[in-house]
Amino acid sequence: MQDLGIATTIAAAHKDVPGGLLPALHGIQDALGHIPPEAVPLVAEQFNLSRAEVHGVVSYYHHFRSAPAGRVLVQVCRAEACKSMGADALLSHAADRLGCDVHGTSADGQCSLEPVFCLGLCASSPAIAVNDQVHARITPALFDAIVEEARSAS
Repeated sequence: MQDLGIATTIAAAHKDVPGGLLPALHGIQDALGHIPPEAVPLVAEQFNLSRAEVHGVVSYYHHFRSAPAGRVLVQVCRAEACKSMGADALLSHAADRLGCDVHGTSADGQCSLEPVFCLGLCASSPAIAVNDQVHARITPALFDAIVEEARSAS
């Protein structure tokens, strides 16, 4: 499988770098959109770690995905400033609107929903990112419009 070759190449490029596991995992996810479970033993071998150790890192950090995200990736900021301005209610609205749980993907595979911790728009909270484009001062109605535009574009 080509994905496994890419994962092995990326892991091999980082194996001699102190602390190279996280950059390798980021590289794999950047290249493939997720970290395939089949790649975990290959990464473990490159870093002389157990599969459990690599899986533990992948499952610990919410940034890493074991399955591909939807075409529209919606991230809702959960940092303190956004929470104080209604991010929890916005996240609940997002889950209802997208039809998926947090860290989940809609049944049609179109949208994925993830929490993030600080998008850097604290003075303009609550904030979201949709396919890496950040938006500030989000209301439920504005959320709906942004997501609908992103769905139409993808």
